[in-house]
Amino acid sequence: MLPAFLVLLGFALFFGTHVGLATAPVRDRLVARLGERGFVHVFSLIATLAFAVWVTTTAAVRHEGLPGLGLTTSPIAVALAITAITLGFVLTGGSLAEYRNSPMALVARPVVEPHGVARVTRHGFFAGIALIGLGHVLVVPTLASATFFGGLALHAIVGAWHQDQKLLRKLGVPYRAYLAETSGLPFAAILSGRQHIAIAEHPWLGYGIGLLLAIGLRQMHDQIFVAGGLLIVISVAGGGGWAAWSAERAEKERVRDAR
Repeated sequence: MLPAFLVLLGFALFFGTHVGLATAPVRDRLVARLGERGFVHVFSLIATLAFAVWVTTTAAVRHEGLPGLGLTTSPIAVALAITAITLGFVLTGGSLAEYRNSPMALVARPVVEPHGVARVTRHGFFAGIALIGLGHVLVVPTLASATFFGGLALHAIVGAWHQDQKLLRKLGVPYRAYLAETSGLPFAAILSGRQHIAIAEHPWLGYGIGLLLAIGLRQMHDQIFVAGGLLIVISVAGGGGWAAWSAERAEKERVRDAR
């Protein structure tokens, strides 16, 4: 039980700092002191450090302690896990490709009509991470590993909800309409008739990169947590850094075009 508990403590550190710093009272005070971009830099640094502690802890104890579900002998469970994980990487790749023009971007954008990934889910990144986490929970062999991936999924689900509440307060009626037209759960808005696929709008290159990443990581699966999970930390920090850079670049282009 101790290995899973240590992973849970790592998750609590990451979740507490990541969500805690983003809550309105704390965020508003820090933005008043540091400015919007200063807050983003501090927030990103703290989140990366806390995530690194969580991943490093998991890497050290992931093979120890009580067993997890480990449903690798069930063809149905394995198929569900592979489908969820693959779709998760595809959605994540697509969402990063469209991030610069999303209302979720770090540099605020106006609310626009749902486009591309947003027709499938308004939270492509969070939904993708949740699917990756939940897929792994089905098949990982220990409770410690399941705690890590379950925490990953829980953080993504709560993060999506928290982001919706923040943007609803900030953007008001336009974002409320955006919520009504889209869904957090992938494909729910399409199945309910609120959205349609619109094939030509989708970031197929981003989807393809996500798919290739899923295949590549599957081939090197046993090495993902080596060196204390350094590859995971670098990948997540790099993706976040790229998204922030992309959003800032889009904002500069918007200001330049408005002149």
